[in-house]
Amino acid sequence: MILTGKTALVLGGARSGKSAFAEKLARDSGMERHYIATGRAYDDEMRERIARHRDDRGPEWITHEVPLDLSGALAEADDPGCVVLVDCLTLWVTNLMMDDADIPARAADLVARISATRATVLLVSNEVGLGIVPENRMAREFRDHAGRLHQQIAAVVDDVFFIAAGLPLRMKG
Repeated sequence: MILTGKTALVLGGARSGKSAFAEKLARDSGMERHYIATGRAYDDEMRERIARHRDDRGPEWITHEVPLDLSGALAEADDPGCVVLVDCLTLWVTNLMMDDADIPARAADLVARISATRATVLLVSNEVGLGIVPENRMAREFRDHAGRLHQQIAAVVDDVFFIAAGLPLRMKG
């Protein structure tokens, strides 16, 4: 698949192949590649996972580890000759929740930044709205924040893909 524009949202479940799909889009662009990783290592397993992902990407990527200031990181990498892959928005929402941040304001800043970007931007996120209603308040708030963020971003990006079992479905573009 190819992009119809310069911005895309790639959604899917855990281990659906969404990151691999977005990375292929970035590689196929032929542009300088930036990877904005939003994950935080709260335990050894996550530290190992982050290191493995960094090693798997290789030296062709310029990696930025940005758990909170996603809009600022996109502004810094905003060059028309670059492709910027953000992985992932749901970890970013988690980080904002853990820091008691104003998520609607931060989401609005991100949407404005995406709309103004000159770089090609690929945003990866977990679709969390396909399951049952979570049993606890924090999980419901997380699902609601992620769902609203996805809707706001989908409204402004050129392409939206849903990935299941490694197969992409173009939803927009």
